[in-house]
Amino acid sequence: MPPETPAATPDIEVPVLVVGGGGAGLTSSMLLSGLGVEHLLVSALPTTSTLPKAHVLNQRSMEILEDAGVSEAIYARSTPAENMRAMGWYAGLAGADPDLGRTIAKIECWGDGGQNVNWQQASPLRSANLPQIRLEPVLRARAEALNPGHVRFHHELTRLEQDAEGVTAWITNRDDGSDYTVRARYLLGCDGGRTIPRLVGIAHQGLGVIAQTATAHVSADLSQLARDPDVLIRWIWCPAIGEMAVLVPMGPDHWGPESEEWVFHITYQGEGPRDLTDAQIVANMRLALGIPELPMTVHKITRWALEGVQAERFRAGRVFLVGDAAHRHPPTGGLGLTSGIQDAHNLCWKIAAVLAGQAGASLLDSYEAERAPVDGHNIRRSMENSMGHMAIGRAMGLSPDATAAQNWAEVKRLLSGLPQDAAHRATAMRAIRALSMEANELNVEYGYRYASGAIVGDGTTPPANADEIRLYEPSTFPGSPLPHAWLDDEAGARLPIKDLVRPGRFLLIAGENGAPWCAAAEALARANDLPLDVRRIGHLDGDLFDPRLMWARARGISETGAVLIRPDRVVCWRQAEAGDAPAASLTAALGTVLGRHLAAG
Repeated sequence: MPPETPAATPDIEVPVLVVGGGGAGLTSSMLLSGLGVEHLLVSALPTTSTLPKAHVLNQRSMEILEDAGVSEAIYARSTPAENMRAMGWYAGLAGADPDLGRTIAKIECWGDGGQNVNWQQASPLRSANLPQIRLEPVLRARAEALNPGHVRFHHELTRLEQDAEGVTAWITNRDDGSDYTVRARYLLGCDGGRTIPRLVGIAHQGLGVIAQTATAHVSADLSQLARDPDVLIRWIWCPAIGEMAVLVPMGPDHWGPESEEWVFHITYQGEGPRDLTDAQIVANMRLALGIPELPMTVHKITRWALEGVQAERFRAGRVFLVGDAAHRHPPTGGLGLTSGIQDAHNLCWKIAAVLAGQAGASLLDSYEAERAPVDGHNIRRSMENSMGHMAIGRAMGLSPDATAAQNWAEVKRLLSGLPQDAAHRATAMRAIRALSMEANELNVEYGYRYASGAIVGDGTTPPANADEIRLYEPSTFPGSPLPHAWLDDEAGARLPIKDLVRPGRFLLIAGENGAPWCAAAEALARANDLPLDVRRIGHLDGDLFDPRLMWARARGISETGAVLIRPDRVVCWRQAEAGDAPAASLTAALGTVLGRHLAAG
């Protein structure tokens, strides 16, 4: 049993303790290692996820995972681009009727396998798809390689206390029953909310339960039934039960219709599957898909609520909640895991800067101020996506209260091609097109803007947007992610602008005639020992060149202006034109961001 009072001399002292070994915790560990921050990760679970769980990794998350050195390994195991170009809606899956399994409609998803020009202009990387059961071992291997001996699974935090200087945690090694204490300056709660929120007194606020879901992870050969190799997610409307079902390939060695494993989700209204046995859920799945005799191995059945939940606070003293510990999402839209990865990206550089004495402790206040609104928006979007799928069912005329024959008659109307059914089909097709708000929510993934003490406004208003969900318009408005652009160096070698931002370092980008800004930034960095790089970028002149004018379209400054980028590739200040006192302007701006007084350069 742990002692009743904090140990006078802890067994381990580290600047940061990460609790939880899922996507958020492992990403935090990898990023902290890249920033040179000593830390320990413990997870109560014996291993990484045994469930497929989340699988979509959007472009910005892949950029962060590239920072961590795992993007190539993820792409190597991910769904090939040609197998994740669309999501489709189907009239059942299989059965005697020739219309069973017919495609009702398809729409592009997550950048059309990298072909959509809007997504190409947002990032040099494409979205990926790798279920957590396969993703987390890749992350764990990288985290262990970067921090050997300090990534510990089956080590459970049982108690913690904090004071003005740090956190003391009591850990039990569940493999041998031994106990030890850890003293850390900061603790990152990445445990999915299992323990840390309760121990620090942070409650969660439910944003609503939409429905109940049962999930079956199975191995089966569906290659003759799952049509359309370009489809990643199959939304199957099942006349036999009048409910929505979802089929998602899980690989691991083949994808598309050839996938060896699948996840099947079936959503129930009301009480749902809680009182159903596993056998009953499997029977419902077979009935819904029309595959009563198909050979199948069932790996796992799970039951869960389709709901949104967010922590009332993301911080308690020196403890920060990251990922699912702070927010939980319906899976629609693929925003849950990616939100957690981006939480870690926002927080880790700030902790590193404070530990190194480069920033004041007030910088850490910006974590909740920035991430809580974005995560809350992502939860709401996920819930709206789920409700959008239910609206499609209503538009198709399907109901769990109707008979199979009645539901099938409604589906037949969608497929008949008869003039008297045209209005019915048009209504359903409009509801499906509306789901581009899930499949093409590029502005949700990239168009957010942070507002906090670590962002310095420039007195302008954000540009208007014709579609706040689907249309991402890159901008250097303070608080925005750094817009993507391809640049050339003097030798003609091409690189993405994001690669100019190195781990833990700020970047000042000046216009081609912005040399005074660069000189001021270099002097400021020397005077305060700050990690700050400078570059001039222009089409004809500069340190780097903008051959496609991608940067020119988005930079929001003149050839004499400057933009300041944080280590998490977020614009934190800009000045459109040359000023009378560049050194004073830049010193004030960076001092505000870092929460400390800076000496003039």
